[in-house]
Amino acid sequence: MAPLPQVFLDLGHAPPSNAYLSPDRLNAPELTFPLRLRFCESCWLVQTEDFAQADQLFDADYAYFSSTSKSWLDHAARYAADMITRLGLGAASHVIEVASNDGYLLRNFVAAGVPCLGVEPTASTAAAAEALGIPVIREFFGESLGRQLAAQGRAADLIAGNNVYAHVPDINDFTAGLAAALKPEGVITLEFPHLMRLVEFCQFDTVYHEHFSYLSALTVARIFGAAGLRIFDIQELPTHGGSLRVFGCHRGATHAETAAARAVLAEERRRGMDSADFYTGFQVRADAVKNGLLRFLLDAKRDGKRVAAYGAAAKGNTLLNYAGVKPDLLPFVCDAAPSKQGKLMPGSHIPILPPSVLEEQRPDYLLILPWNIADEVRGQLAGLAARGTRFVTAVPEVRVV
Repeated sequence: MAPLPQVFLDLGHAPPSNAYLSPDRLNAPELTFPLRLRFCESCWLVQTEDFAQADQLFDADYAYFSSTSKSWLDHAARYAADMITRLGLGAASHVIEVASNDGYLLRNFVAAGVPCLGVEPTASTAAAAEALGIPVIREFFGESLGRQLAAQGRAADLIAGNNVYAHVPDINDFTAGLAAALKPEGVITLEFPHLMRLVEFCQFDTVYHEHFSYLSALTVARIFGAAGLRIFDIQELPTHGGSLRVFGCHRGATHAETAAARAVLAEERRRGMDSADFYTGFQVRADAVKNGLLRFLLDAKRDGKRVAAYGAAAKGNTLLNYAGVKPDLLPFVCDAAPSKQGKLMPGSHIPILPPSVLEEQRPDYLLILPWNIADEVRGQLAGLAARGTRFVTAVPEVRVV
């Protein structure tokens, strides 16, 4: 482990982005942590400073349910179909998903008759998956659990991890667990937001305490290598503003390295992701996004325009808290997830209401906080637009349509 002396981004202090408040807790003390990113000049891993513990961030009341987004459900269904075909998975196979959430992915393997197992520490989402007939181990994943599963004869032909690799505080222990739980010719797939795109499009609002690491393929290759694994394929995905799906296997497995994997690694080197210059100057760009949002909200208030927001997403909490936005500038946020409705956004204390209130309120502007699903939201709320509401996104700059 190397020290991380270089600051990549400093967003001040903020509460955990999924620590939504119930109204009876509004006057209670609210815990906040520094939200700073540093980078390693040895392996180029970008990480948060480790102030919050995983069990504080991913507790029994964790409010994020993957099945809320139809586009994400469709993404998961396509992935399952592709993997079943590509790897020839069937009744004699075994699939493990780490951070299986509410069963949004594994239900596709259950429907196809492929035995599977979820690993999910948050009780609320694990219960939802179990209700779909998916067996779930309610633990955090690491080397100890990986070895335990292998010893029980439950090693996997496929281990899937969608948007979990960035969330683990000890990424080396987690990766050792993947290696331990994988069959000799098994395949690991990990999806995570691509650090290259985060910098390119100034997606600083994807920074929050639950994201311990911000990853490039170059860095993942180094982490894999230390665990006896290697990358053999990479797919570039549009999800979350630009993600990678990395395919890994044991170092001695027969899976051949693809041209696509070589191309992504080469592009990262071309852009200088293995040099300090790539990581400097990001703070100024993040501040410009913050200031642009504040100008928009202040101008709208001056002009007597009504503004609401859609999507009580973690990225929205990062943006609003860094910008210091409160209910005086943004009276409410709508969200389709019943688990969030009736609560308040952490830090900003903006109320979260069901989308049905938009028909009553008819705001002049609707700020879509999860910009990665802006097209989906605009499609769902086309009737609102027909009555004059204009849609707004703030990253990488304020855009009004």
